[in-house]
Amino acid sequence: MMTWTVLLLLGLAIAAGAFIQSAIGFGINVVAGPIVLLAAPDLMPGALVLGGFILPLIQIAREGLDVAWRPLGWSVLARALTTPIGVWLVLVLSPSQIGIVLGAVILLTVALSIWSLDIRATVPNALVAGALSGISGASAAVGGPFTAILFQHEPPARMRSTLAVSFLLGSALSTIGLAQAGALGWSDLRAALVWAPFMVVGYAASGRLRRRLAESGMRTAVLAFCVIAACVIVIRALAA
Repeated sequence: MMTWTVLLLLGLAIAAGAFIQSAIGFGINVVAGPIVLLAAPDLMPGALVLGGFILPLIQIAREGLDVAWRPLGWSVLARALTTPIGVWLVLVLSPSQIGIVLGAVILLTVALSIWSLDIRATVPNALVAGALSGISGASAAVGGPFTAILFQHEPPARMRSTLAVSFLLGSALSTIGLAQAGALGWSDLRAALVWAPFMVVGYAASGRLRRRLAESGMRTAVLAFCVIAACVIVIRALAA
């Protein structure tokens, strides 16, 4: 049974991830996910999915709403349609199979964005990003990279706000899917609530970095962290 000591120590990883996500718009599950998987695999992905409601609510309450609604709406629609696929993958595939495929797809998307495609928040791109986020969010609790790449050219404040709303809606979809599949429990909810104060700390600590990120620096940070996310997912999968 999960001890309070382990939950509190994992909260430090949550705080570090919240620091990153508060600055560039995503990343809490990329940072904390591997550590949670090693220390408390029974909490994956449920606790992180439930925790996905908390930091976006903090961001919206503190920074307000400046959202690219049209592409976000199409992205969320596509995510709703593919979330059941992500849940199904949790039930039928091993974590290593899921992780290797997702990591490869993220790396390919970043490479295309840098070298050949000018990926912007158009309706077709929103549908593709949403579909991939639905699969990866439900199967690995990491849906942020695809959405972040979609909005990489938006001003930093708008990007963070849009991603926050996206994560709220995506967490709701993933929660419904995992609950219907019997993959959520009271231990997941307890962990998410215990980690909430750590998210507040991470958000507060990121204030200076958040203010200093200009638009060009934001895009570089987003793409760089997407690469880190992909590598983390693959390494986590191979170690599973």
